[in-house]
Amino acid sequence: MLSSGKRLFSALLHVQNRPCQPSRAMRLVQFQTPHLEEPHLGLESGIGGGVVDLNTFDPTLPKTMLQFLEQGETTLSVARRALATQLPVLPRSQVTFLAPVTRPDKVVCVGMNYADHCKEQNVRVPKEPIIFSKFSSSIVGPYDEIILPPESEEVDWEVELAVIIGKKGKHIKATDAIAHVAGFTVAHDVSARDWQMRRNGKQWLLGKTFDTFCPLGPALVTRDSITDPHNLKICCRVNGEVVQSSSTNQMVFKTEELIAWVSQFVTLYPGDIILTGTPPGVGVFRKPPVFLKKGDEVQCEIEEIGVIVNKVV
Repeated sequence: MLSSGKRLFSALLHVQNRPCQPSRAMRLVQFQTPHLEEPHLGLESGIGGGVVDLNTFDPTLPKTMLQFLEQGETTLSVARRALATQLPVLPRSQVTFLAPVTRPDKVVCVGMNYADHCKEQNVRVPKEPIIFSKFSSSIVGPYDEIILPPESEEVDWEVELAVIIGKKGKHIKATDAIAHVAGFTVAHDVSARDWQMRRNGKQWLLGKTFDTFCPLGPALVTRDSITDPHNLKICCRVNGEVVQSSSTNQMVFKTEELIAWVSQFVTLYPGDIILTGTPPGVGVFRKPPVFLKKGDEVQCEIEEIGVIVNKVV
């Protein structure tokens, strides 16, 4: 099971070779090209499409997503104008995609937030959200490598829908929460189960936050570009084999409830990321357990958002 070989990077090559798909959805990205001295902001022209350089369209725009989100409607209106204009598109093959958000103030994570994942573990559905975190240094791009740490022998996969905050808030009401959301992206909550479940006093943090343990991307898809964030197909494949397949309708606590809950304790800032939990099919609960190994390729995909592809090294 989960054999590697000719499938490695096939999905990524497939995505890169697809023609541009005109899209009215706003898909914000951070990217780099060989001729740029620093990363730029862009618009991905549909899933698998090329990139419009927003900083070329308007040189006054900030060049990081954090600064872009902090300026709110001012910068979003520029992106909308660019979306409505026929602009040159950089071929995908010439672009290096970075994580849509880098160096956020916080990465908030939610445990056991899928009803079918709870059933897989034979545990009750939580009555309150189970919150933990990752350090922002764990974030890497959508096609970057996952590095197996020598300290762990039980590295596992978890596909997740990530919420990206666009507006600062504290004690946010659930009825107001969606106004604080900039958009959504695909996340891979890579997890060292030995450190999560047995080491470090069974505190989850260290097992979740090794370097490269939070691939994100490929784009921040704005909230008005998603039909229904709580009714999206979500899946994970390892070496081409489907290991997780569910729907975000299985989430126990929806986006609005999570924002209301978390903001009781901490102030949420633009760029903050909330990983909303994973569906069943993770390696640790298989019989026998299965963990990632060098050479594996993991694809995490969410409907309407896209796919991230990360090789394990």
